[in-house]
Amino acid sequence: MKYENNWESINSRPVPEWFEDAKFGIFIHWGLYSVPAYAPHGHYAEWYGCHCDVEKESPVDKQYYEYHQKTYGPDFKYADFVNMFKAENFNAKDWISLFEDAGARYMNLVSKHHDGFCLYKSKYAWNWNSVDVGPHRDFCKELSEACEGTKVRFGVYHSVYEWFHPLYLKNPEEYATEHLIPMLKELIENYKPYTLFTDGEWEHPSSVWHSTEFLQWLYNESSVKDYIVPNDRWGRETRGRLGGNLTTEYGFVGSPDTDVDNIQELDRVSEECRGIGASFGWNKYETVDDYLSPKALIDMFVDLISKGQNFLLNIGPTDDGRIPVIMEERLRQMGKWLKINGEAVYASRRYVRESKTENVKYTRSKDSSKIYAFFMNYPVGKITLEDVDYTENMKVSLLGYNGEIKAENDNGKLCVDFGFINPDEMESAYVYTVKIEK
Repeated sequence: MKYENNWESINSRPVPEWFEDAKFGIFIHWGLYSVPAYAPHGHYAEWYGCHCDVEKESPVDKQYYEYHQKTYGPDFKYADFVNMFKAENFNAKDWISLFEDAGARYMNLVSKHHDGFCLYKSKYAWNWNSVDVGPHRDFCKELSEACEGTKVRFGVYHSVYEWFHPLYLKNPEEYATEHLIPMLKELIENYKPYTLFTDGEWEHPSSVWHSTEFLQWLYNESSVKDYIVPNDRWGRETRGRLGGNLTTEYGFVGSPDTDVDNIQELDRVSEECRGIGASFGWNKYETVDDYLSPKALIDMFVDLISKGQNFLLNIGPTDDGRIPVIMEERLRQMGKWLKINGEAVYASRRYVRESKTENVKYTRSKDSSKIYAFFMNYPVGKITLEDVDYTENMKVSLLGYNGEIKAENDNGKLCVDFGFINPDEMESAYVYTVKIEK
């Protein structure tokens, strides 16, 4: 099928099935902003460059500015951080090994954030990329190569706008046609990513960005046309409505008439992204209380997959290329849970929109031969699943537990009898999964 240069045609392309099957990805915000690694509490550290050089009116902006003045002085500009971004401890294979252990099936590296600095070689960012200056390394190349032969697919994030680009400041549409689109095509053809997470689209409608023109090329002519998954951030009117997979961010969609609940009404794959803490980029001033616990992360993950959404969980590496220990720990805790419960996650589909049974959520296998019930609390005694009809030959088992649990008929609904399970005999933790075979 050939796609045309309009949203009706572009939006008719199905999201490749591998993405809906994958369920869990790792977002990576890493760049010059990882050097100061600062944001006021509850805000994004990757926005440091927008706020640090010029004093602005808002109280939040003033905090960035005052921190920069106090720490680096009035003559130190954001661009000067390039000499401090050395990435001397970065090892692509170690990162991908961790992501694989975490159970992730894809990753999105921020190839370029709103500051315009690229983590790869680009002729459209001469002397403002990690190969020409700073660490003199091509991180897109190293990470994409490290993904080969693993279960983790390589993908990228790319900001459509740039705070400081003179052409953008002068003429956004000319910037789009002369800089942005050629740069995106260069990125796609040189690194062949499986995902393209665009962002920064909100200042203009998609017509200014020439978004459908680019997506037409991506779907018809690019070398990745059969498998790439772009998102929905292509203009101020598109988020939560148009494009590839539909995205939420810390539970927020961004469209004025679309919220997290009714995004599920659209017949489209969707994805929630957020950090483990309150920032995407590394904020060294966050404390342990700012980070989600493993229980909170897994609860969130199960809630998302039960609704048919993917979870793109962000990490913010340090400027020298290390993944902070607390972030590594959370990823390994996710991975340990997925090793036990993964069959209920990967390649699953939504079973019901809302569960009728308190503290229980569901997925189903693609062929609907199996239902998976997630118990958000430790299961004890008898629990009736109001969403599951009882059948006489039904089999139930508890993932990560070798003992027997029983299926009973409760007025036509399945009642699971757990009895009283010794926690020492339970391999799983946080959320407990019952496999139901019809």
